[in-house]
Amino acid sequence: QVQLVESGGGLVQAGGSLRLSCAASRTTFSINTMGWYRQAPGKQREMVAHIASGGSTNYADSVKGRFTISRDNAKNTVYLQMNSLKPEDTAVYYCYIVYLRKDYWGQGTQVTVSS
Repeated sequence: QVQLVESGGGLVQAGGSLRLSCAASRTTFSINTMGWYRQAPGKQREMVAHIASGGSTNYADSVKGRFTISRDNAKNTVYLQMNSLKPEDTAVYYCYIVYLRKDYWGQGTQVTVSS
C-alpha cells in the first residue's frame, strides 16, 4: 500500500517561511501528479499547487508568487516552499499523489501563521 509521510509544518509569524515535504513510499512505478491541498477550519479543502511528472505546475491564485512546488523524482518526494506567509494561510496541508490512476493522501500537517 502506498504511503505518504509529510513533514515541515509548524507555527510561524506572518511574513515568515516554511517548507513542507511529502515522501511517498511503496511505489514501484513513476508517480504522475503530486501536489498539495489545504483545509482551514470551517472551510472546504482547496487546491494549493500541483506538479506534473514532466514538471509543469499549477497554483491557486491566492498563493501565486509566494509558494513554490517542486519534486524530486529520485526520492519520490514533493516539496512546497511557502514564503511571505499570511494568517489566512493557516490550515492543515495535505499532500497527494496520483499513482497508477489512483489518488493517495497524506495524513496532513498543521501550518499556523500568527499575525
